[in-house]
Amino acid sequence: MSVLRRSPAARRERAARKAAPGPLRDLLTAPGPGPDTALRDLPLLAVDIETTGLDATTDRVLSVGWVPVDGGRIDLGGAGGHVVSDAGEVGRSATVHGLTDDALARGIPLEEVVAALLGALAGRVLLAHFARIETEFLGAACRRLWGAGLPLEVVDTFELERRALGGGWDAASDPGALRLWTARARYGLPVYRAHEALTDALACAELYLAQRAALEARTPETTTTLRHVVA
Repeated sequence: MSVLRRSPAARRERAARKAAPGPLRDLLTAPGPGPDTALRDLPLLAVDIETTGLDATTDRVLSVGWVPVDGGRIDLGGAGGHVVSDAGEVGRSATVHGLTDDALARGIPLEEVVAALLGALAGRVLLAHFARIETEFLGAACRRLWGAGLPLEVVDTFELERRALGGGWDAASDPGALRLWTARARYGLPVYRAHEALTDALACAELYLAQRAALEARTPETTTTLRHVVA
């Protein structure tokens, strides 16, 4: 995983100029970890988003969960998560994530959910498994709510697992090998109930620490080889 050539600082500055006053602008103007931050000191926020589908232009956010990772330590005291009250009807996706219309009615509005997540993300790098889902849905929400996208630095455990498997992974014969729960099983991590946002965020955080230990034992990793930038 490599850092894109375009400056993440410049992209954040452009987005901050476009953003309306509020939590998005606050996040974009807050200092983040420098590119030379030692891996053992890199502050991350493991994030999981449950949605009605995979298309950020048409599907909706149902719940969000997060947990901080400070170097090699998971901070359960900083964990958080919310169900979105204004997500509309759940439909058939309830069979996947277990969120009913009644459960959503007891949640809070999307704007408050995303604002809380952005506050938790300040000064941290986003950590997720197959992070495209999180970045696309968060970016779409930020554009709708505050008028600007969300350029993010990301550590993606899906990509780390692809690297860890190297030549041992055949996409054609084993397409599910990089799934979160399959990857966790390879490291002997416990089985949790899937598709619950906070639980999945914790599962991602634990997987990251296991992956990092394995990668460092084989080839010492620098911070920049684990981080990349997305729009």
